[in-house]
Amino acid sequence: MIRKILKGILVIICMITIFYFSSDNGDESSYKSDSVILKVSSFLGVHHLSKSDRESLIDTFVVPVRKSAHFTIYFILGITLISFLREFSIPIQKLLLISIFLAFLYACSDEVHQLFIPGRTGRVFDVFIDTLGASSGVLLYYLLFRKKLKEVCYEQKERAC
Repeated sequence: MIRKILKGILVIICMITIFYFSSDNGDESSYKSDSVILKVSSFLGVHHLSKSDRESLIDTFVVPVRKSAHFTIYFILGITLISFLREFSIPIQKLLLISIFLAFLYACSDEVHQLFIPGRTGRVFDVFIDTLGASSGVLLYYLLFRKKLKEVCYEQKERAC
């Protein structure tokens, strides 16, 4: 029971994190993306850029950074969702579909939410990226779960697995 509650809390924390980032207005969101790009470039040894070079660097990497953020946070959501739902003894095929579908629904609601935030837009493409991230997380979890199952079956030498 405690495990189920903790896993549910992780799903909620992940969803709240997504909602928090989606609540940033356009300027705040851009500032965060730009800051990540500049910090990474500085970490990689790119220092003392002119203003035009900084803008060029940001223009080059802003879309990949933003889409990677979408993919990554939904990847985590996919893992937390399937882990939580697994606690309810749902057959594996349904578990996979329900996990991905719930992440898809949340991605849709996230994009609708952004329609009401100044300077933000809701994009169908972002729903696709989000769902792809969640699906990848669900698939990774499933593959790791299957591998563990096979190891347990091998140790117990049960042919039924």
